[in-house]
Amino acid sequence: MNKRILIVEDDSSISNIIKMNLTIVGYETEQAYDGIEALETIRSGKFDLILLDVMIPRMDGFELMEKIRPLEVPVIFLTARESVFDKVSGLKLGADDYMVKPFEAIELLARIETVLRRYGKEDSVIAFHHIRVYLDKREVTAHDTVAELTPKEYELLIVLIRNKNIALSREQFIEKVWGGDFYGETRTVDMHIKSLRKKLGLQEHIKTIYKIGYRLED
Repeated sequence: MNKRILIVEDDSSISNIIKMNLTIVGYETEQAYDGIEALETIRSGKFDLILLDVMIPRMDGFELMEKIRPLEVPVIFLTARESVFDKVSGLKLGADDYMVKPFEAIELLARIETVLRRYGKEDSVIAFHHIRVYLDKREVTAHDTVAELTPKEYELLIVLIRNKNIALSREQFIEKVWGGDFYGETRTVDMHIKSLRKKLGLQEHIKTIYKIGYRLED
């Protein structure tokens, strides 16, 4: 079952962009545009995570957080405020993370994954067409046959699946898979992508994005 995320943001354009990015990677979403509407939505439905803007009408994010804290739903604050005081206030109220606008979609998705994993809400199996990744066992199957992947191929596959339909640069792949202290060439990414295509039969799904990088296309 797809994870359900509530987006509480009064700027409809920002809310819609967030919704679009979450939908692309498979999350179910609902939207609320002020604190009172958000509170009613939270009380009437079940959510795996809430993205909560601080500066919303009728009841700000901090007030709303105090009311929903007993529900123990993970919360990531989204705000234009950069002061340390605001960040500390949000985290003290029980928020799990705090993001300052503007932010990249890939960063938001990574933060969401981290929080869901912390709460044990992340699936132990992720899938893409004929591919199954068993996270607990670090095992990958293609058409129900175990695929022999190197550790970096395995990690690269997870990044691709979790960011399906989103174009990522070679530099982003290196940061996520090899780490910021990697000093090799970006050609390393190309070699690993070529291997994944061949081993998992993903030639038609892993698209090369000219002068950028790659996208796993669903």
